[in-house]
Amino acid sequence: MSRSRNAVLLLAAVALLALAGCSGKDEKPDNPGGAIIRSSQDPNGLRGATLDRPYTMPAATLTDTAGNPFNLVTSTKKPVTLVFFGYTNCPDVCPTVMADVASALTKLDDQVQNQIQMLFITTDPARDTGPVIRKYLDRFDPAFVGLTGSLTSIKDIAKAVGVPVEGMQRLPSGGYEVAHGAQVIGFGKNDKANVLWLSNAAIGDLAHDFGKLVEDNR
Repeated sequence: MSRSRNAVLLLAAVALLALAGCSGKDEKPDNPGGAIIRSSQDPNGLRGATLDRPYTMPAATLTDTAGNPFNLVTSTKKPVTLVFFGYTNCPDVCPTVMADVASALTKLDDQVQNQIQMLFITTDPARDTGPVIRKYLDRFDPAFVGLTGSLTSIKDIAKAVGVPVEGMQRLPSGGYEVAHGAQVIGFGKNDKANVLWLSNAAIGDLAHDFGKLVEDNR
């Protein structure tokens, strides 16, 4: 299959899966930076969806699960930062993605794992208090960092990195779900992201790319 054909198929996949997070809706991703998603046959060897125009990590401050301020730029001390937007009541996509990331990290040497920081930013701050997020993330990896804040701030941060967050959608049962993008975004030590992984990424591909990002950001 040609590179151009791969790129078309990948872009279609992003459009279908970017808003899959727990809502069942399929829409195009919000992409304010004009980043062009291209073929995963990347010359640098990454298997995820690479971006011709990188996203920049917003210099925004949220609150971690211990109640402390956490700045997305100054508090991320490790060479590689992974970012995912989701919520603890998400019935399917969020726990699958968190489990896949955790599993991929276990395939890396300890020295490589220690160079990666995983950030889980809630899209449901009304229910996701610090203790709730901490208990949820501990199921996957106690090293994962959970963050919360006002929904407005979270939406602004998500928009800056191309992740759609629609907020609360009422269910017939009386509860609600939150529609959000299901991609994991990989940032380097320069606070730029050139790659993302969709919710159906293979664990082996995640592990490969996480290791490659660490190598590239030494």
